[in-house]
Amino acid sequence: MCAGACYGPVHLIGRKIRYLLAPPPDLSCPLRTPRAVTSHRGTGSWGFNQVLMKMDRVRTTVTNIFGRVPLTYTRFSLTPQMDGDSSQVEMKLADEEECGDQPLGDHLVRNRSGKNGCKSLCFKALIVVLLFLIGFLIGYLTYRGRVGSEQPRNGVCPPSNDGNTEEEQFEPDTAPDTAPAIIYWSDLRSMFKDKMNFASFEKNVQELCRVSREADGEETLAKMINQKLSDPLSKVWNDEHYVTLQEFNRDNKITLLKDDSPAETFTPSSYVAYSPAASVNGSLVYGRFGTERDFEDLSAKNIDLSGKLILLRSGSIPFSEKVRNAERVKASGVLIYPDPDDVSFPGQNDDIDSLFGHAHFGTGDPFTPGFPSFNHTQFPPSKSSGLPQIPVQTLSSRDGRKLYEKLDSTGCPETWKSRCKLGNQYKVKLEVNNKYVEKKIYNVFGVIKGVDDPDRYVVVGAQRDSMSMGASKAFVGTSLLVELARMISEVVKDGYRPRCSIVFASWGAGDFGAVGATEWLEGYLTTLHLKAISYISLDAIIQGSESLQVSASPLMYSMIQKILKGIPDPVTNKPEFSYGFSMDDAAYPFLTYSGIPSVSFRFLKDKKPYAYLGTEKDTYENFRNLVNVNSMYRTAADLTGQIILRLTHDHMLPLDLNQYKSELLKRIIELDDRKTLLTSMQLNTNWMSSALGDFGRAATILKESFANTDLENKPFLRSLNDRVMKVEHSLLSPYVSPKESPFRHILYGSGNHTFDAVKKHLDLLEDNKEQFNEALFKNQLALLTWTLQSAANALEGEIWEIDNEF
Repeated sequence: MCAGACYGPVHLIGRKIRYLLAPPPDLSCPLRTPRAVTSHRGTGSWGFNQVLMKMDRVRTTVTNIFGRVPLTYTRFSLTPQMDGDSSQVEMKLADEEECGDQPLGDHLVRNRSGKNGCKSLCFKALIVVLLFLIGFLIGYLTYRGRVGSEQPRNGVCPPSNDGNTEEEQFEPDTAPDTAPAIIYWSDLRSMFKDKMNFASFEKNVQELCRVSREADGEETLAKMINQKLSDPLSKVWNDEHYVTLQEFNRDNKITLLKDDSPAETFTPSSYVAYSPAASVNGSLVYGRFGTERDFEDLSAKNIDLSGKLILLRSGSIPFSEKVRNAERVKASGVLIYPDPDDVSFPGQNDDIDSLFGHAHFGTGDPFTPGFPSFNHTQFPPSKSSGLPQIPVQTLSSRDGRKLYEKLDSTGCPETWKSRCKLGNQYKVKLEVNNKYVEKKIYNVFGVIKGVDDPDRYVVVGAQRDSMSMGASKAFVGTSLLVELARMISEVVKDGYRPRCSIVFASWGAGDFGAVGATEWLEGYLTTLHLKAISYISLDAIIQGSESLQVSASPLMYSMIQKILKGIPDPVTNKPEFSYGFSMDDAAYPFLTYSGIPSVSFRFLKDKKPYAYLGTEKDTYENFRNLVNVNSMYRTAADLTGQIILRLTHDHMLPLDLNQYKSELLKRIIELDDRKTLLTSMQLNTNWMSSALGDFGRAATILKESFANTDLENKPFLRSLNDRVMKVEHSLLSPYVSPKESPFRHILYGSGNHTFDAVKKHLDLLEDNKEQFNEALFKNQLALLTWTLQSAANALEGEIWEIDNEF
């Protein structure tokens, strides 16, 4: 009984004395940043005040015991006081500790009569212990005062041992916490901007532009980027692929015929990759930009396009989409030329060479659709359904205008609102002789590994290759990629600890339709959506200095808006946002194929693309005449660098779920506007609206969970962030094949599973009822609804947290 009765007071006093004996810090040395809670100290007489406080605590301890006051405690915490002395230490009281089977305070109170001999013996022992400890404390404090008065020699501070956290106050004799200081966002942003003062943007572009465009250029460039990334990064590696590309044949030509005799021949300086080799004749018809609407306007004028050669202007949509639309109206071939009115020049308007592009309605190697082209792996014979079936060739702006002037100007659609010529007796012969070749390409990667979640990463990439000189199209983005790797790695060396990893990627064969990037995605399809937080594209990022266009997933909209407000550059004040990407954007397969939130940027002049993009005039000299290189590089680096750092800094991923809810709601409203058509089939959008409601409620609950979670509870924070990461991927339709319909995103993809396809199919009830398939439409609507419900379920978390009354 005596041992049990004495244990509580002795144990309590022992723990308090251990805390009181913690030596004061040496104020001649910098204070370490605390691990959790930092107390606010005074400056001048801190050490003397602490001695008085410690003596006061000893006196209080003795009073508590001999004054017969019930004792309860759990822990000490540092709490700033409001009366001016911010260095006070507050002792918080909580549930009473037990002594044997009785609470400590009750035991002491009930034994005040002295009838219990054990109590008397315990108190005598405690008095002896206290007297000894008080004497020891006085001697110790005297010794510390003498040591503390000595100045550090040679500028070297003795080891510090200030107890700033609760754990350190209880255990001052343990090893000090060496956790680095927390870097707040404002400080991190300043650190990054300081690094931009030493960037070598121009030097990198000039070095890249000097590399030969010959056959060995791909490997030479890959080695150069590998070396440039190896300097700042500790881990750099290559990814090799064997892909099928197409080479230009100089025998390609366009011949203008009159009465079946050659009237004039045009020899292009470039080509459109993946065009079939063929020779076709046909009457020439002008088709504007070759959009679906343009061909519908021609059809409304009762113009038969079957067997015709279609003359189109570049711009508005990718080459591949122009060719696909022409195939649907059974045209025999396509000619594409750049119109000077549609582009921006660095100086005076000039003739524009024939452009390079590709006609594959898709991305990646078209002869390994849906699977990667690693190491000559043997696959069954296969090719993409997006390969064109009709030949296509580009012309210079001068040659295109010559053909255009040969046409008549009657019968043009009123909706085109411009001078227009359609066709006449002139015919054109198109000859294309391009050849397929197998080539080895390289993707080059480097990584800065994260601290908390190294297996989660932000990917930032730029295409490295260009069929033309490629200064603006490829080398500006590649140079920016290299400098971002250097700047961020230096910020990490200065103390920044990114929560997740940052992967820097230099893609090969980007000019042929994001071949390198898509093959990488295909190779790691099953894991990337669980690991990649976001993709940031740097391709052709600077094409002017007057406006900014942003293409992004809705998840990234709010974050980008906040970052732009903090960039003091007039170009970024009024950005133009669009959701989704055109198919020729390298970010397109990341979003629509792999379900990874993505973003790409375009700094433009006159809100138009750069005239020399994809031509032999895309040189560094012309690019330098277009923009102030250093100024625009700093703006582009500031914007993209802050996005990377923001995604790796915050405990909660800065991805806006409510923005996606709004975008989904718009699509449902578009369908609901056709309520009469749906009602005729006894259908409505109620189920889809219910799924969206589940999505919205799950987003709200997830946001509240973040707000109520301890930031040190890293496993739980990781689980919440993982649910955010699943949203984009869950919007890929699980009901279509990645091989047959690789771009499975229901909002921004391509195929019958998308919102746009369902809406167009429904419109057939009014426009062309014979082609409407009611059974197919009901199936489309049901699968679209369940895809949306799956996204809501993924956001809600575990299956036992889902309560859908669907």
